[in-house]
Amino acid sequence: MTDDLAVRGVSYLSRRVEDVLAEIGRVTMLIGDIGRSLIPALRSFPLIVQQMSVIGVGSLWLVAVVSLFTGAVSAVQAAYQFSSVVPLKYIGAVILRSVIIELGPVLTALVVGGRVGASIAAELGTMKVTEQIDALQAMAISPVRYLVVPRVIAAIIMLPVVTVFADAIAVFGGYVVAVSTLNVSSHTYIVGLKQFFYMKDLSSGLLKATFFGGIIGVMGCYYGFRTEGGAEGVGIATTRAVVASCVLVLISDYVLANVLFRLIFAS
Repeated sequence: MTDDLAVRGVSYLSRRVEDVLAEIGRVTMLIGDIGRSLIPALRSFPLIVQQMSVIGVGSLWLVAVVSLFTGAVSAVQAAYQFSSVVPLKYIGAVILRSVIIELGPVLTALVVGGRVGASIAAELGTMKVTEQIDALQAMAISPVRYLVVPRVIAAIIMLPVVTVFADAIAVFGGYVVAVSTLNVSSHTYIVGLKQFFYMKDLSSGLLKATFFGGIIGVMGCYYGFRTEGGAEGVGIATTRAVVASCVLVLISDYVLANVLFRLIFAS
């Protein structure tokens, strides 16, 4: 009985590993197709601008709310941890650096990934199950060039832009809490921001956001193209796109943090 369970367990794990490797292979092939279609797709500039509006402008209100309260919570947490150890005059600097290096890019990617990744997967998934993508192929129009590349490029461009917006709102949220409830003067907060602002912090955060944008765009399109089974399949593809985007954002954040701290922050 024990041997039978062990065999089943090994068989299940081997199937899961094969599934994961197959998924990685298919995503790699899609990225290859995107690379080959990149130059021809740039001629479809209006499509890219349209997707930039959908991904960037459409996400601003949600990112603003999340960033405002992230900055506010960061101020409260910093004040609690500073108590009797570090003067509160450094609270602006701590909020700024934590936001632009880590919190801004990651939280923006998770919020935009949830909203935009789901939207892309649902849109392309609906086109797949209604055979609109097959119709494009029948008309000799590349679905990757026409549907995927504009969305991926727009996500790569707009994630850093939205992240800058999120950073500013989060720092403002921290300012409001620090001045109104922690007895930190406006002058002290702003001096702290200026004194400890480094371009390498901002550039590393925006570099992360660029990678995160690519992940969100590719995952949304991949699971949209893999949709099967009607409305239920669209729902499953949407969920998988969001989960994959969020997990890959967090994994790549760890990898990028290691690389950036060795290459940029150590210099």
